[in-house]
Amino acid sequence: MKHAKDYIVFPLDVPSVKTAQHYVELLSESVGMFKVGLELFIRSGPEIIDFIKASGTAEVFLDLKLHDIPVTVFRAVERIADLGVGFATVHCGETPRMLEAAVEGAKGRVGILGVTVLTSVTREDIKASGFREMFCEDMGRLVVKRAAMAKAAGCTGIVCSGLEVKIIKERFGRDFIAVTPGIRPEWDVTEKHDQRRITTPARAVSDGSDYLVIGRPIRDAKDPKAAAVRIAQEIKTVI
Repeated sequence: MKHAKDYIVFPLDVPSVKTAQHYVELLSESVGMFKVGLELFIRSGPEIIDFIKASGTAEVFLDLKLHDIPVTVFRAVERIADLGVGFATVHCGETPRMLEAAVEGAKGRVGILGVTVLTSVTREDIKASGFREMFCEDMGRLVVKRAAMAKAAGCTGIVCSGLEVKIIKERFGRDFIAVTPGIRPEWDVTEKHDQRRITTPARAVSDGSDYLVIGRPIRDAKDPKAAAVRIAQEIKTVI
Protein backbone atom coordinates (compact mmCIF):
# COMPACT_ATOMS: atom_id res chain seq x y z
CA MET A 1 0.00 0.00 0.00
CA LYS A 2 1.33 3.42 -0.95
CA HIS A 3 1.38 5.86 1.97
CA ALA A 4 1.20 9.64 1.72
CA LYS A 5 4.92 10.09 2.44
CA ASP A 6 5.76 7.74 -0.43
CA TYR A 7 4.63 10.40 -2.91
CA ILE A 8 7.33 12.77 -1.69
CA VAL A 9 10.67 12.88 -3.51
CA PHE A 10 13.25 15.03 -1.76
CA PRO A 11 15.96 16.37 -4.11
CA LEU A 12 19.45 16.26 -2.67
CA ASP A 13 20.46 19.41 -4.53
CA VAL A 14 23.36 20.16 -2.23
CA PRO A 15 27.08 20.68 -2.91
CA SER A 16 28.59 18.19 -0.48
CA VAL A 17 28.23 14.55 0.46
CA LYS A 18 28.19 15.49 4.15
CA THR A 19 25.18 17.78 3.68
CA ALA A 20 23.40 15.17 1.59
CA GLN A 21 23.96 12.55 4.27
CA HIS A 22 22.55 14.93 6.87
CA TYR A 23 19.27 15.26 4.95
CA VAL A 24 19.10 11.53 4.29
CA GLU A 25 19.45 10.77 7.99
CA LEU A 26 16.94 13.49 8.88
CA LEU A 27 14.25 12.62 6.32
CA SER A 28 14.64 8.92 5.54
CA GLU A 29 11.48 8.05 7.48
CA SER A 30 9.47 11.04 6.21
CA VAL A 31 9.83 10.81 2.42
CA GLY A 32 9.50 7.99 -0.07
CA MET A 33 12.46 8.74 -2.30
CA PHE A 34 15.61 10.83 -2.58
CA LYS A 35 16.56 12.42 -5.89
CA VAL A 36 20.25 12.50 -6.74
CA GLY A 37 21.07 15.02 -9.46
CA LEU A 38 24.10 16.00 -11.47
CA GLU A 39 25.83 18.18 -8.89
CA LEU A 40 25.80 15.60 -6.11
CA PHE A 41 26.49 12.60 -8.36
CA ILE A 42 29.52 14.33 -9.86
CA ARG A 43 30.75 15.02 -6.34
CA SER A 44 30.02 11.63 -4.77
CA GLY A 45 29.33 9.05 -7.49
CA PRO A 46 27.62 5.83 -6.32
CA GLU A 47 28.72 6.47 -2.72
CA ILE A 48 25.63 8.55 -1.93
CA ILE A 49 23.33 5.96 -3.51
CA ASP A 50 24.78 3.25 -1.28
CA PHE A 51 24.34 5.53 1.74
CA ILE A 52 20.67 6.19 0.97
CA LYS A 53 19.93 2.50 0.48
CA ALA A 54 21.60 1.63 3.78
CA SER A 55 19.77 4.36 5.70
CA GLY A 56 16.18 3.15 5.44
CA THR A 57 13.40 2.21 3.05
CA ALA A 58 13.46 5.34 0.86
CA GLU A 59 14.28 4.64 -2.77
CA VAL A 60 16.67 6.47 -5.09
CA PHE A 61 15.77 8.53 -8.14
CA LEU A 62 18.90 9.19 -10.24
CA ASP A 63 18.15 12.37 -12.14
CA LEU A 64 21.02 12.77 -14.62
CA LYS A 65 18.80 13.75 -17.58
CA LEU A 66 20.87 11.83 -20.12
CA HIS A 67 20.95 13.32 -23.62
CA ASP A 68 23.43 11.81 -26.07
CA ILE A 69 23.67 9.50 -29.06
CA PRO A 70 21.68 6.28 -28.56
CA VAL A 71 24.67 3.95 -28.08
CA THR A 72 26.12 6.17 -25.36
CA VAL A 73 22.79 6.38 -23.58
CA PHE A 74 22.42 2.60 -23.82
CA ARG A 75 25.80 2.02 -22.19
CA ALA A 76 25.21 4.66 -19.51
CA VAL A 77 21.87 3.16 -18.53
CA GLU A 78 23.41 -0.31 -18.35
CA ARG A 79 25.77 1.05 -15.70
CA ILE A 80 22.95 2.90 -13.92
CA ALA A 81 20.93 -0.31 -13.74
CA ASP A 82 23.77 -1.88 -11.76
CA LEU A 83 23.33 0.76 -9.03
CA GLY A 84 19.93 -0.49 -7.88
CA VAL A 85 18.03 2.79 -8.25
CA GLY A 86 14.29 3.04 -8.82
CA PHE A 87 14.19 5.63 -11.62
CA ALA A 88 16.59 7.32 -14.03
CA THR A 89 15.88 10.20 -16.39
CA VAL A 90 16.54 10.70 -20.09
CA HIS A 91 15.57 13.78 -22.10
CA CYS A 92 12.91 13.05 -24.69
CA GLY A 93 15.00 15.20 -27.03
CA GLU A 94 14.93 15.02 -30.79
CA THR A 95 14.71 11.30 -31.46
CA PRO A 96 12.84 8.33 -29.98
CA ARG A 97 15.92 6.18 -30.63
CA MET A 98 17.61 7.70 -27.58
CA LEU A 99 14.68 6.71 -25.36
CA GLU A 100 14.50 3.25 -26.91
CA ALA A 101 18.22 2.79 -26.24
CA ALA A 102 17.71 3.78 -22.60
CA VAL A 103 14.88 1.28 -22.17
CA GLU A 104 16.96 -1.43 -23.80
CA GLY A 105 19.93 -0.65 -21.54
CA ALA A 106 17.71 -0.74 -18.44
CA LYS A 107 16.59 -4.32 -19.13
CA GLY A 108 13.71 -3.81 -16.72
CA ARG A 109 16.03 -3.17 -13.77
CA VAL A 110 15.41 0.59 -13.52
CA GLY A 111 12.41 2.65 -14.58
CA ILE A 112 13.21 5.09 -17.38
CA LEU A 113 11.49 8.46 -17.17
CA GLY A 114 11.39 10.76 -20.18
CA VAL A 115 11.96 14.43 -19.34
CA THR A 116 9.37 16.36 -21.35
CA VAL A 117 9.70 20.13 -20.75
CA LEU A 118 11.61 21.52 -17.76
CA THR A 119 9.46 23.46 -15.32
CA SER A 120 11.82 26.45 -15.66
CA VAL A 121 11.01 26.78 -19.38
CA THR A 122 8.61 29.51 -20.52
CA ARG A 123 6.63 30.03 -23.72
CA GLU A 124 9.18 32.63 -24.73
CA ASP A 125 11.96 30.04 -24.35
CA ILE A 126 10.06 27.58 -26.55
CA LYS A 127 9.52 30.24 -29.21
CA ALA A 128 13.18 31.31 -29.14
CA SER A 129 14.18 27.66 -29.64
CA GLY A 130 12.40 27.57 -32.98
CA PHE A 131 9.37 25.43 -32.13
CA ARG A 132 6.17 25.76 -34.10
CA GLU A 133 3.67 28.36 -32.90
CA MET A 134 1.20 25.72 -31.67
CA PHE A 135 3.75 24.55 -29.09
CA CYS A 136 4.64 28.09 -28.05
CA GLU A 137 0.99 28.95 -27.46
CA ASP A 138 0.34 25.81 -25.46
CA MET A 139 3.34 24.02 -23.95
CA GLY A 140 1.01 21.27 -22.83
CA ARG A 141 0.87 20.14 -26.45
CA LEU A 142 4.63 19.71 -26.50
CA VAL A 143 4.53 17.78 -23.22
CA VAL A 144 1.85 15.43 -24.60
CA LYS A 145 3.79 14.94 -27.83
CA ARG A 146 6.94 14.03 -25.94
CA ALA A 147 5.00 11.83 -23.53
CA ALA A 148 3.66 9.91 -26.52
CA MET A 149 7.24 9.47 -27.71
CA ALA A 150 8.29 8.16 -24.30
CA LYS A 151 5.32 5.81 -24.08
CA ALA A 152 5.99 4.37 -27.54
CA ALA A 153 9.65 3.84 -26.64
CA GLY A 154 8.70 1.74 -23.63
CA CYS A 155 9.51 4.24 -20.89
CA THR A 156 8.03 3.71 -17.43
CA GLY A 157 6.76 7.27 -17.41
CA ILE A 158 7.71 10.91 -17.69
CA VAL A 159 8.65 14.00 -15.74
CA CYS A 160 6.17 16.80 -16.30
CA SER A 161 4.68 19.75 -14.43
CA GLY A 162 1.51 19.34 -12.40
CA LEU A 163 -0.33 21.40 -14.99
CA GLU A 164 -0.11 18.55 -17.52
CA VAL A 165 -0.60 15.53 -15.26
CA LYS A 166 -4.34 15.20 -15.72
CA ILE A 167 -4.21 15.04 -19.50
CA ILE A 168 -1.20 12.69 -19.39
CA LYS A 169 -3.16 10.22 -17.29
CA GLU A 170 -6.21 10.56 -19.54
CA ARG A 171 -4.17 9.96 -22.70
CA PHE A 172 -1.71 7.30 -21.55
CA GLY A 173 -3.35 5.53 -18.59
CA ARG A 174 -2.90 5.34 -14.84
CA ASP A 175 0.04 2.96 -15.07
CA PHE A 176 2.17 5.48 -17.01
CA ILE A 177 4.13 7.11 -14.17
CA ALA A 178 4.08 10.88 -13.80
CA VAL A 179 6.77 12.51 -11.66
CA THR A 180 6.04 16.15 -10.93
CA PRO A 181 8.54 18.85 -9.95
CA GLY A 182 7.52 22.45 -9.29
CA ILE A 183 5.47 21.63 -6.19
CA ARG A 184 4.71 24.37 -3.67
CA PRO A 185 2.44 23.83 -0.66
CA GLU A 186 -0.09 26.61 -0.11
CA TRP A 187 1.64 27.52 3.15
CA ASP A 188 5.02 28.01 1.46
CA VAL A 189 5.72 31.75 1.23
CA THR A 190 8.92 31.42 -0.82
CA GLU A 191 8.72 34.02 -3.56
CA LYS A 192 11.94 33.56 -5.49
CA HIS A 193 12.35 30.38 -7.51
CA ASP A 194 13.28 29.44 -11.07
CA GLN A 195 10.36 27.11 -11.68
CA ARG A 196 7.47 28.77 -13.48
CA ARG A 197 4.85 26.03 -13.92
CA ILE A 198 4.02 25.08 -10.34
CA THR A 199 1.14 23.54 -8.39
CA THR A 200 0.28 22.31 -4.89
CA PRO A 201 0.83 18.76 -3.58
CA ALA A 202 -2.89 18.03 -3.13
CA ARG A 203 -3.79 19.33 -6.57
CA ALA A 204 -1.00 17.37 -8.28
CA VAL A 205 -1.92 14.09 -6.56
CA SER A 206 -5.63 14.66 -7.25
CA ASP A 207 -4.80 15.08 -10.93
CA GLY A 208 -2.79 11.84 -10.96
CA SER A 209 0.82 12.60 -10.02
CA ASP A 210 2.58 9.49 -8.76
CA TYR A 211 5.59 11.26 -7.22
CA LEU A 212 6.15 14.88 -6.22
CA VAL A 213 9.62 16.44 -6.21
CA ILE A 214 9.57 18.86 -3.29
CA GLY A 215 12.79 20.60 -2.34
CA ARG A 216 12.81 24.14 -1.02
CA PRO A 217 9.60 24.01 1.08
CA ILE A 218 11.24 21.19 3.07
CA ARG A 219 14.92 22.15 2.91
CA ASP A 220 14.35 25.83 3.77
CA ALA A 221 11.90 25.18 6.61
CA LYS A 222 12.99 25.74 10.21
CA ASP A 223 12.12 22.09 10.81
CA PRO A 224 12.52 20.13 7.54
CA LYS A 225 11.16 16.90 8.98
CA ALA A 226 8.04 18.65 10.29
CA ALA A 227 7.56 20.28 6.88
CA ALA A 228 7.72 16.88 5.16
CA VAL A 229 5.17 15.49 7.62
CA ARG A 230 2.89 18.48 7.00
CA ILE A 231 3.07 17.92 3.24
CA ALA A 232 2.30 14.22 3.73
CA GLN A 233 -0.76 15.22 5.75
CA GLU A 234 -1.93 17.43 2.87
CA ILE A 235 -1.47 14.56 0.43
CA LYS A 236 -3.33 12.20 2.74
CA THR A 237 -6.49 14.28 2.37
CA VAL A 238 -6.76 13.41 -1.32
CA ILE A 239 -5.65 9.76 -1.51
